[in-house]
Amino acid sequence: MPTAPHTAVIGLGAMGLPMATRLAAHLPVTAYDIAEDRRALVTKAGGNAATSPAEAARDADIVLLAVRDQAQVDGALFARHGAAESLRPGTTVILTSTVGPDAARTTAARLAEQGVLTVDAPVSGGPVRAGNGDLLIVVGAADKALDLARPVLELLASTLTVVGPRPGDGQSLKAINQLLAGIHIAAAAEALALARGLGLNPATVVETLRHGAAGSFMFADRGPRMVEAYEDGPDPEVKSRLDIFVKDMGIVTGIAKDAHVPVPLAAAAEQLYLLGERAGLAAHDDSSVVTVLFPRGSSPKDPSPEDPSPKDPSPEVLSPKSPSPTNTPSPTHSENNSPEGEAR
Repeated sequence: MPTAPHTAVIGLGAMGLPMATRLAAHLPVTAYDIAEDRRALVTKAGGNAATSPAEAARDADIVLLAVRDQAQVDGALFARHGAAESLRPGTTVILTSTVGPDAARTTAARLAEQGVLTVDAPVSGGPVRAGNGDLLIVVGAADKALDLARPVLELLASTLTVVGPRPGDGQSLKAINQLLAGIHIAAAAEALALARGLGLNPATVVETLRHGAAGSFMFADRGPRMVEAYEDGPDPEVKSRLDIFVKDMGIVTGIAKDAHVPVPLAAAAEQLYLLGERAGLAAHDDSSVVTVLFPRGSSPKDPSPEDPSPKDPSPEVLSPKSPSPTNTPSPTHSENNSPEGEAR
């Protein structure tokens, strides 16, 4: 293989486009996306555009997939005009999508029938870091496949961790990454929703807490976007769709169940993203999940002043002439609500 492998990039979404433009500055790149305007951006960056995955992969040494989910992986590879129609034995497919361990292994097995190698290499870091070659990439691959893919991976990653020798190993570690990321975003949303409910300035809360022990990358990154979610005007720029975390937290809870490991915080976060999806936020930025907890247009609830009026006398209060309670059962102490009744 030449030092600069001919690379096909299939999928030019939030992560695929900056990865493609980064690679096009250093390698021969042919890219495909269903959206023509996304293909044009790669051409502007010095790459070439194709009209189908099969055309993009025709002369490729490396095929990098950057699509949303396993259904799109299957379509990009195995559907009519999919890349598998053009893949030659010895070609290496880099799977950067988060699809889960079992899906990665299934894909690798199908490609192996054609003599095609698979590098399971899910990425993390966001679009800006993708364009700067500053991603975290976790890899599951045999040595031969990894050696062939390394020139591409090293252009994209500042941290490249080889988890194990099998496709699916990288997906396992990426799932743990997504567990933490999904919980952190949900926790940030809960904190800022409560801040609004208490009448605090959420921008001040973000700026203050990001410097303290409670701060995190996700709080500092998503917090300002959660503040923007309430501002008038167009919705904030979508940097990471909410329904990505519906998918990813579903992967997390699914593999945790298979492993018989309880993940209660991940399960709670998954439910929050599902609520956001049902509220019509699927295609919005994931930071918009804060509006599920404190809807737009809501106002802080003022504490109710104490009622100064005296409470009505209890019906159990007995006048001096009332029968003794030892002779007349009180209606508030039936068998069903007595301590003995509860014990039954």
